Amino acid sequence: MKSHLATATVRRPRPTRTSRTTRVLAASLALTATTLGVAGCDSASAGTLEGSRLSLPVSGGTAVVDTASLAVNAHTEDGRQLVLSAPAGGGLGRPGPVTRTADGARWSYPDKGLQVTASSERGRLRIRLRADRDGSVSWPVTGTDQAASAVQVPRGEGLDIPVKDAFWNAGPEKGGLAGSTVDMGEALSLPLWGYSMGGAGGKGGRGVSYLTPTDLGTSLKFASTGGRLRTTAEHAFDAGEGTRDYEVSFALTDGNPVASAADYRSYLAQHGQLGSLRKKIEQNPANAKLLGAFHAYVWGDARTAAGVDKLKKLGVDRMWLGYDAGPDPMKAQAVRAAKQAGYLVGPYDTFANGQDPKTADSPTSVWPDRVYPDFCVRKADGTPETGFGNRGCYLSSRAFEKAEPAEHYLADRTRTMVANGADSYFLDVDATGELFRDHGKGHEMTKAGDRASRLARMQRLSKNLVLGSESAQAWANKVVAYDHGSGTPVDDGLWKLEKDRQTWGGYYPEKAPTAFFKPVRLPGKMATAMYDPKYRAPLYETALHGSLVNAERWELSYEKLPAQKTTRALLAMLYNTPLNYVLDGPALERNGPELAALQKYFSPLHRAAGTEQLTSFRWLTGDRTVQRTVFGNGKLTVTANFGSKAVNGLPGGCVDAKPAGDQQPRRLCPAQLNG
Repeated sequence: MKSHLATATVRRPRPTRTSRTTRVLAASLALTATTLGVAGCDSASAGTLEGSRLSLPVSGGTAVVDTASLAVNAHTEDGRQLVLSAPAGGGLGRPGPVTRTADGARWSYPDKGLQVTASSERGRLRIRLRADRDGSVSWPVTGTDQAASAVQVPRGEGLDIPVKDAFWNAGPEKGGLAGSTVDMGEALSLPLWGYSMGGAGGKGGRGVSYLTPTDLGTSLKFASTGGRLRTTAEHAFDAGEGTRDYEVSFALTDGNPVASAADYRSYLAQHGQLGSLRKKIEQNPANAKLLGAFHAYVWGDARTAAGVDKLKKLGVDRMWLGYDAGPDPMKAQAVRAAKQAGYLVGPYDTFANGQDPKTADSPTSVWPDRVYPDFCVRKADGTPETGFGNRGCYLSSRAFEKAEPAEHYLADRTRTMVANGADSYFLDVDATGELFRDHGKGHEMTKAGDRASRLARMQRLSKNLVLGSESAQAWANKVVAYDHGSGTPVDDGLWKLEKDRQTWGGYYPEKAPTAFFKPVRLPGKMATAMYDPKYRAPLYETALHGSLVNAERWELSYEKLPAQKTTRALLAMLYNTPLNYVLDGPALERNGPELAALQKYFSPLHRAAGTEQLTSFRWLTGDRTVQRTVFGNGKLTVTANFGSKAVNGLPGGCVDAKPAGDQQPRRLCPAQLNG
């Protein structure tokens, strides 16, 4: 999470609360609604019950649930046996009698106060648990099948991790995952995980997708057992938090590293929860200016009309330009120049922080009347939830929603912020996973209620402004058009590094804070965890490309990490996502030509495919250094070589992109550009 982009206290990182396979994918993954756990099985047989074994039809085979233990196995159509979940951890007690239903069965675990329903729904196995008391369950227990070869985790854009990989089997202090726990609704960008089993990509490959629509109250624990990564979900049943229901959806896949995300995209579409950038453009044509645009926060001379003109003369045809909420916002003249150039312009704002107006360190923390302290989120003991940078408090989205019809606090704030003509808006933290339970009198809310209130206000903003937010969780994909954060698989060590002002930089000078502009070299383990391409997989793009535009975190501009520049440029082109920058006058002079060259390459590719689905991802070499994506079933094909040696004519450190209709691919070798 960030605090405000201000002169004194700039955004802070959001703290977390917890915390090689050589196979070749020879066939691309057809990520369509008929191939990944979504073929129509609703009218099929409700399965069979033999003793405690409930068999239900799913796409690609049969799922078998042991009603005595919640162990789940599968029989695939080609005769394989897969373990989808071991028995629930800690035991469930003796089950009650099983009652057949039209699409499955229901039963109970009286000792745990749990009612269970299992059904076959659209080709998936759907298991729902409802508790009549507070408690928890450790289930499903996954990765125990000896055929499990890799686990997929949507940390930022996404990771595909060989289960035997020594780096990831280490603990978090060494960059690995073993022994860590992540909050599904907060720390992961999508509420899912997956496993590949054996071969992959259509040649004997199999896998499983795990979706948790009830992500609130759910966490995922990693353990290294015999040198292999295993995962166990745990759900906390809490009446006060509104998490007495828990649901897990299982689907058989072909084992492709992005199959679980493709399954989730289908799930979202089936439930009316998948946004469309095309529709957002129809509703607000300014959204179209995101296509082909790089993103940059501008400072000093870069936020003037002359700075905008400099970008335009360099040949940059699309940009999103953002500016902080300090005493020197972008002037109307500069905004007009940016809009005339075809760029989007937006202020940084947040509705989440309130401080005493007499001592507030940012205009965004100053509210009229008694918003502060009356709207503060209150803990159970009545004390306020401390706000950004340990200043003030977090403000209750529910309190704002209740007051808005009469007081218009949010509408008035927004009107003031865009009085200069800005057509975009960056609303910090609203779309992130950190939600609050509020005990404040008159504006009590659960985390689900917080999410609903945030969605309501973002929906209002999105009608007239090109709306973005920080790392956008999947539940916000219909209301935001872009995000700054979900592209980055953040290692927890990053937060500590960013607090080291000597290494990372601080928030001065005012017109070029070193926290933004000072280059940094990431420690080796952090660089591996975040940017080693052999562990990366475009889970977020597979699920949400074409719904919104995803970028890396705001504080990790393209120039901030010099050692990762080539890799990050290749990843951006491969995933069809924009690079982000920070620019002041000197940076524009120094890095402008390189930015322009990269944006000139990216712009036609993103215009061609930015509204399309990512329909294929595969590795072309056993060491995973050469990777390929396809968008829109052939509208754009991109091949990136992250290695040092040429493969099939593509030099190391280069990318080839071929839009449909082109006779030859377009090549970019980022390291050859002069920056």
